[in-house]
Amino acid sequence: MVVADTERLTAKTFGVEDSHPDWCGGCGDFGILSAVKQALAQLGRPPHEVAVISGIGCAGKIAHYINAYGLHTLHGRALNVATGVKLANQNLEVLVAGGDGDGYGIGAGYLVNSGRRNLNIAYLIHNNGVYGLTKGQAAPTMRRGQKTKAMAEPAIQESVNPIGLAIASGYTFIARGYAMAQRDLVSLIVQAVQHRGTALIDILQPCPIYNDLMTIDFFRGRDVGHNRIYRLTDEGFDGRVHDPSNQDEIVAKQQAAIAKSFEWGDRIPTGVLYQLDAPTYEDELAGRLPDLASNSLLDLATPGQDISRLQDAYR
Repeated sequence: MVVADTERLTAKTFGVEDSHPDWCGGCGDFGILSAVKQALAQLGRPPHEVAVISGIGCAGKIAHYINAYGLHTLHGRALNVATGVKLANQNLEVLVAGGDGDGYGIGAGYLVNSGRRNLNIAYLIHNNGVYGLTKGQAAPTMRRGQKTKAMAEPAIQESVNPIGLAIASGYTFIARGYAMAQRDLVSLIVQAVQHRGTALIDILQPCPIYNDLMTIDFFRGRDVGHNRIYRLTDEGFDGRVHDPSNQDEIVAKQQAAIAKSFEWGDRIPTGVLYQLDAPTYEDELAGRLPDLASNSLLDLATPGQDISRLQDAYR
């Protein structure tokens, strides 16, 4: 679908005609896909100015269902590819998507170093506690001792803390969302994309086929009589660092975010847990390579050489 720059953008603009997502009924990926399309429409960037890079897994299929540049990459390597895309064309709005196994497991090393760079991209991690594509094995976010209906035995490893991991890695925008809370999730995605620096949103979602613990009813709190999901803003929580030069404030905000990340059980917080304005990787590169201050790599002249004789030899 080609869209003129002057055309009003809607969520439908970012839909792919005749595409039929093959996620299971009730999967939280549908909610995340819907929220991404709504957020892109609100941001006002036409499809040809957006790139969606995804990893392997159920979540990775999302790149096929969004009308934009898309690349479905190797397991755990989506951030690597997204880094190359962004550095090659800084005019593109780059979103990265993947599951909790893809991001916190297979790609954990890349996740850490992407946070350290603070490149201007947004990473959406679909967190359902299991490897859904390969029949429900425990993902890194499943807590020790938990056992879903798809597991023969309870998980024997400790779980990772996505928020704590992101804090330690240097992410400058860290949030938690819930796939079924559409309005809130759209707002978080918009904020993440507008943030200058690397943003990470840990998105809680149900997997109705393999995880019978993190269900819609669980998040709704049917067993405790109230919705487990609550907004941090409703309780006056402010994760933004207002003075980036104040190291004491930075540490205090990081500690507050980590403390909130451990809230799990009867109440689960969602919203922006931490935000810091800091120099981006692009800023640092421009300081060393002045040509990149106002240009992307694709705008720069590339030295070439005639290799037609070599090509002819292989014909």
